Parts: sequence; C-alpha cells; structure tokens
Amino acid sequence: MNLQSTDFELFGLPERFEQDRGAIDARWKELQREAHPDRFSAQGHAAQRVAMQWSVRINEAYKRLGDPLQRAAYLCELRGAPIEAENNTAMPADFLVEQMEWREQLDEARSAQDLEALEGVLDRSRQDILKRIASLLDDTGDARAAARQVRALMFIERFAHDVEQRVDQLGQ
Repeated sequence: MNLQSTDFELFGLPERFEQDRGAIDARWKELQREAHPDRFSAQGHAAQRVAMQWSVRINEAYKRLGDPLQRAAYLCELRGAPIEAENNTAMPADFLVEQMEWREQLDEARSAQDLEALEGVLDRSRQDILKRIASLLDDTGDARAAARQVRALMFIERFAHDVEQRVDQLGQ
C-alpha cells in the first residue's frame, strides 16, 4: 500500500458504493492510530513528516468514503466516468422536469409548512437517487448512468441549501 492507493485499498474495503459506515469508522480509527506522528517521534523528523502525510491521506479517504455523494463521484471517476459537473450538466431527462417543478414550489412557498413539504419531497428523491446509484455502480456496473444520477444528487444538495435559506428567511 502506498499514498496513491485507492481509498478502498487504503481502508481494505471492497470497491463498491454500498458500505458499512461502522466498518469505515473503525478502520479510520485503526489507520489513524497506526499513522499517528507521535508514534514516530523517536525516528526523527523525516519519519514524522511521512506519518503526517499518511494521516492527511487517511483523513481525505475517510471523508470521501463516509459521504455517499463523494463516494459515488469517486467510484464513477475510478470507473472512467468522471462527474465534471462544471463542464457536464447531463442528468436524467425526467429529473429536469422535477427540477423545474421544485423551483416553482420554492418560488410559491409562503409558509414553513410549504417548505417542509418541499424538504420531504427532496428527501425522498435523494433516497431514490442513492438507491439507483447503488444499483448502477454495484449491480449493473454502469458508471456513466451513475454519473448522471450523481449530478442530479448534487443538484438536490444545492437546492436543499436554497430551501434552508428560505426557511431561515421565514424565521426572521
């Protein structure tokens, strides 16, 4: 294992979307304990510097593996379908219609109940997309289709932030 190993290799996990969060957390603690720079203090600054690099790399992998959106995007990239959200906005066609409807709902929302209803719709859509991503990456191996779903999920996360801001505005 080296610093260029994939996150999955580093954590000793199968390269798939569905993961056991408890296993990720447990492995992170174990790896951090092994790589802690204080363990290498007797070996000099160079060894401590290498340990620090490992610690940063372990934290980077932990963050990516622990977040379903980041994990999905990472898997798509590993499988040759990078997300490239800044250049590629391809999403499932039916999702584009949903986006427009949600924007209209947000524009027309006048109460906390209206916004709570919209948040509920977003949560259900988020869960549906995560299930599709899991199926596309783990069962059918279609990383390109999964990348379109990841872009849709990215939109949901940004839009959910817009809804939160609107909730805050109503509370003031």
